[in-house]
Amino acid sequence: MDTKLLYRGNFGLERETLRVDRNGFLSKTPHPFGLDHHITRDFCENQVELITPVCTNIDEVLEELGKLDERVNKTLSEYGESLWLYSNPPHIESEDDIPIAVFEGELSAKSDYRIALQRRYGKRLMLLSGIHFNFSFSQEFLDESAGIRADRKFIDSLYLRLYKQLMRHSFVLVFLTSQSAYIDKSFDKDGAGGVVLSEYSSVRNSERGYFNPFIPILDHQDISSFCKSIDDYIQNGMLFSASELYLPIRMKPRGENSLTALHENGVDHIELRMFDLNPEAPLGIDQRDLKFAYLLIMYLLTLPDFEFTEELQKQAISDHQRAALIDTDKKLAERTADILTKMSEYYSENSEAINIIKYEISKLGRSGKERYYNYYKR
Repeated sequence: MDTKLLYRGNFGLERETLRVDRNGFLSKTPHPFGLDHHITRDFCENQVELITPVCTNIDEVLEELGKLDERVNKTLSEYGESLWLYSNPPHIESEDDIPIAVFEGELSAKSDYRIALQRRYGKRLMLLSGIHFNFSFSQEFLDESAGIRADRKFIDSLYLRLYKQLMRHSFVLVFLTSQSAYIDKSFDKDGAGGVVLSEYSSVRNSERGYFNPFIPILDHQDISSFCKSIDDYIQNGMLFSASELYLPIRMKPRGENSLTALHENGVDHIELRMFDLNPEAPLGIDQRDLKFAYLLIMYLLTLPDFEFTEELQKQAISDHQRAALIDTDKKLAERTADILTKMSEYYSENSEAINIIKYEISKLGRSGKERYYNYYKR
């Protein structure tokens, strides 16, 4: 890889957190940030979602997240509230603590969609919070990869190829960045007290997390076929919309996030949706984990293309969910170690990349409960 293109691209972060009162209970006040599109809500009124502007590097996007975080904390302190920087929610007395986000006027359909989600999945699942990492290649990189000015057909094909590789290897990021092993008993039963170590290192990435009641099998031949295979699930009522397709990776169009826009305009960027909030990182995400995700993206792009069969798609979901178990899956650990070794070889002449990979390798020595013992001792 041309080193001058390394760490270049377009980056964005979306961070979900819950608002809590002085006693650590879910806030019961309305969203206090108006219609600010950088500080909005996700599923419920007391769930804050920060959306950074698009930035040209990871350091810059974290700086922008920090600015938004500072604004939010300053306002919440005036209300006697703060942000809950854990992926799993705090104590829940009942679902009355989880008011669906109120959108009005032209945005009222967003509330209707959340009501539909409540009926299908319940409110509690929607409280599981995390970070979405958005990335697109720079035009310079795309042009160099194409050998000429990259057209839409080439760009869509490149993202689709990357999408398949990321789906197949999403377990690596789950295995290395899971941070939500502890769960309040009230997550399963109204008013129950106490925090316990669950069987999952990441509840939201596990079989209990954000997955559809069925395994969606998609057509990856091209973007048109991909969109049609999603639309088929919508037409037969298995999905409300493309937004309900709960897979760890998404391809997104520029502007309005809709299946129509993706089909008509092509892919603008790719979204990685598996990152837990890291309570040990000031902004909920470690800079090294984001840079590793980027290095993984660029490495996977060098691997040969493959046919993403139904069997491989099912295996990808199974691997993702098994990586979220607190008892280390030895086969996945070995596969993760193998990928880290190959990445070390690929980036052998880049000292920054090697240091980041070494940081991820260091996590392999802490398996099972040992990795999570101190997370609530702050």
